[in-house]
Amino acid sequence: MSKNDSLESAAKKALIDCMGAKTGESVLIISDPSRRKIGLAVWDTVRELGFDAMYNEIPVGKVNGEEPPKATAELMKNFDVILIPTAKSLTHTKARREASENGARIATLPGITEDVMIRGLNADYNKIAALTLKLKEKLESVSWIRVTSKIGTDITMSVKGRKILPSKGIFHARGESGNLPTGETFAAPVEGSSNGVFVVDGSMAGIGVIDGDPIRVVVKNGMAVEITGDTKAELLKEMLDKVGPQARNIAEIGIGTNEKVILSGVLLEDEKKLGTVHIALGNNKSMGGSVDVPIHLDGVIKSPDLYFDDRLVMSAGKFIDEELKLFES
Repeated sequence: MSKNDSLESAAKKALIDCMGAKTGESVLIISDPSRRKIGLAVWDTVRELGFDAMYNEIPVGKVNGEEPPKATAELMKNFDVILIPTAKSLTHTKARREASENGARIATLPGITEDVMIRGLNADYNKIAALTLKLKEKLESVSWIRVTSKIGTDITMSVKGRKILPSKGIFHARGESGNLPTGETFAAPVEGSSNGVFVVDGSMAGIGVIDGDPIRVVVKNGMAVEITGDTKAELLKEMLDKVGPQARNIAEIGIGTNEKVILSGVLLEDEKKLGTVHIALGNNKSMGGSVDVPIHLDGVIKSPDLYFDDRLVMSAGKFIDEELKLFES
């Protein structure tokens, strides 16, 4: 199968299997010049399947979480299904939230490449959904999460009372949204509750795979107060400081559930990798938090130990919880 055929197959799976598009529904594809080939390929596939489809191109965003043009935001309120292959993420934007509240089913594909789309959508989404939902079920009774790793991560955060969100790759209900490719269970930690250190040794949004010194982030009372490492750490600080102090908010804790993806440097893929945990800085408004800034940057931690309250559920990236480890086979 050629790459074009594989891309068409991935687009069909995204639209029909993941989004559950039905005859008579309208579909909007939002892309940008850097992802035009993918956006137009998806648009062509959607039209060939007989859907009422529109392609809308926006400028390449500067950072993840930047709002799209106002005209695009208004357009989003008028479609049943929206697919967004762009360089920067629209996931944590007011435009996405308002379109979801209006009933649209939305998949964001930030940083997507042809290889990531083909690889990530070639997964068993029924299996991914089952693990993602099982993690959600377990986390709903958890007050505290602790993450540690051999290279220095040791951070604790409260998720008590927070909504646990499953990005399961199947968005069939009115207003559902998430990434594609996907596979993660995540939540916004209670503001001010996170304390400790996390060491990003997998990849970092806006930066890519960490192939040199890891990025070490010291967290006090929910804020990143110190960021050290090599030039990648300096770049991270520069991106955060352009937005302001709230960009250093600990915005998310996420657990990857997709066994097919790899660490490619594309955060859309990297944060979904089974056996990793990611912690994000910046906007948590889309997750039920109170911090609304135009940035959201995830850092992936490889081979973590993961505790739900005082119970170890993952050791060195492998589930040891009896119910959860069934999904790794």
